[in-house]
Amino acid sequence: MAMLPERINNPMSTRELERRWAAVRAAMAEHKIDVLLMQSNNDFMGGYVKYFTDVPATNGYPTTVIFPADDRMTVIFQTKFGNEQQLPPEGDGLRRGVKTLLGAPYFSSAHYTLAYDAELAEKALAPYARGTVGLVGRGTLPVSMIDHLRQGRLANAKFVDAAEMVDQIKCIKSEEEFTFIRRTAEVQDGAIDAAMKAVAPGKRDIEIASVAERYVLDHGGEQGLFLTCSHPADGPAYFWGNRHLQARTLRKGDMFTLLVESNGPGGFYTEISRSCVLGKANQEMRDDFALLLEARKLTLDLLKPGASCKDIWETYNAFLRKHGKAEEERLYCHGQGYDLVERPLVRRDEPMIIRKDMNITCHPTYITEHLFNTICDNYRIGDNGVVEHLHKYPEKIVEID
Repeated sequence: MAMLPERINNPMSTRELERRWAAVRAAMAEHKIDVLLMQSNNDFMGGYVKYFTDVPATNGYPTTVIFPADDRMTVIFQTKFGNEQQLPPEGDGLRRGVKTLLGAPYFSSAHYTLAYDAELAEKALAPYARGTVGLVGRGTLPVSMIDHLRQGRLANAKFVDAAEMVDQIKCIKSEEEFTFIRRTAEVQDGAIDAAMKAVAPGKRDIEIASVAERYVLDHGGEQGLFLTCSHPADGPAYFWGNRHLQARTLRKGDMFTLLVESNGPGGFYTEISRSCVLGKANQEMRDDFALLLEARKLTLDLLKPGASCKDIWETYNAFLRKHGKAEEERLYCHGQGYDLVERPLVRRDEPMIIRKDMNITCHPTYITEHLFNTICDNYRIGDNGVVEHLHKYPEKIVEID
């Protein structure tokens, strides 16, 4: 166990974890919540587990965290039958703030094993059988676990949704968190640069994406999405494709776009996209890219503390209509942290307002008859608006001779 710390990839400081725990426990006291329950099974959209424990859930294996208002955590994870460990106050070198580890060999793909982690959660939550249990991330808490708890020893407990309470804390980044976020952006700048230098006729989309992925892994990242779009400059444009859709071979005159959505040292996400043309950019490409930058600047000027996401969304879509472009109907600007997509979502249904020290990514995107247009970077929000452009890669269409 003494060797364990040297295996950990860029851990957060214990002081930072204690800051988070204290902030959440103060909010729990205000909302009269006795214990929090959360589960994640991946580190793309599983940030709650990482936020509380600094250990990500990965590979589809569910990890459950029970966070009491007045005690250290219990963590339930996939392991052998009968696993139960009581940890010392300082943890075991990996799990800080954790009192008890419970485990069993359960898998989402084997339905009959789902009772195993539910039973362990019931055991850990037994002291709160008549208390208030805050559910954090109902989208990732399995119905099998919640049904088991409500029908068993927690039948008299009160269950409340605690995600809004936690999100309001989690979305504001500390100075230590921004130190890691900058490092992620720096790694992605290098990944885009390496990928663009590898673009050439005869290469497949997936070969270019793999150059970016290798760069991220070699420089402290753990995983990510590396999405591509390629098409003839005078042909129909398409949207992003993942690995399954990256078999197309590049030809001279094509446009190629790469989106790097990876985490970096410390596990935080940023994302960057850039486009290139295998030749020279024509006037249509240049004009549409200039409009794209204008659309993004409009949004960035509106990202001020106190601003309504709905108002920003509607102003942006009014700009697109004015210039004859299709309105955004999905998501073009949002927060990031341990989740690839973190609140706030800048669109009409988001109740959260913009606040200081959010990490916001902005990626205006639209498709014309011949062009796929997008650009993506991350920004820090300050007292009066955007205070830091976190990515440094040039904002241009790269021309490949």
